[in-house]
Amino acid sequence: MAALLALARAIDRVTEMIGKSVGWLILVAVLVSAANALVRKIFSVSSNAFLEAQWYLYGAAFLLASAQTLKQNEHIRIDIVYGALSRRTQHWIDLLGHLFFLMPFVVLMDIYLIPYVALSYHSGEVSSNAGGLILWPAKALLLAGFALLTLQGASEIIKKIAIMRGDMPDPTPFISAHKAAELEGEKLAEVLERP
Repeated sequence: MAALLALARAIDRVTEMIGKSVGWLILVAVLVSAANALVRKIFSVSSNAFLEAQWYLYGAAFLLASAQTLKQNEHIRIDIVYGALSRRTQHWIDLLGHLFFLMPFVVLMDIYLIPYVALSYHSGEVSSNAGGLILWPAKALLLAGFALLTLQGASEIIKKIAIMRGDMPDPTPFISAHKAAELEGEKLAEVLERP
């Protein structure tokens, strides 16, 4: 189990590094959008390449940060039901969900995206819009995002098993939305009471 936990920690480090880095893509997308708007207003010229670059950048940020979202246990779930269960039951739900829903889906996407990206790359596929960009980088981002999600899913499975066996502490203890709001209120009250 120690070797698997070391692998999970390595995957977590890569996921965290990529997840934090892609946040800058949002800033770049905003700057590209602003530049496009200025050029369009000042010179009455627009470019489909600028618009598609924005889509690429937003898409890259979303796809490449999805693994970090999984790592931080921030994916969407129904807190009303999930929060009412014991922590051990929550771990079982997470483990079974990762094994039977997440992993089959992401592995299938990886398998189908490899030839999809390869075909686009080898054919030199470009956008059907006049002045548009080449398409294979956007398709490669899909593959990269799902590959990262696959690795992070494996890491989460390893960690869930280790937590349930008692080999490691729970790195993301569950706090219901109601409890999180209470804690936030207490912190705010402490800040307001300081002189």
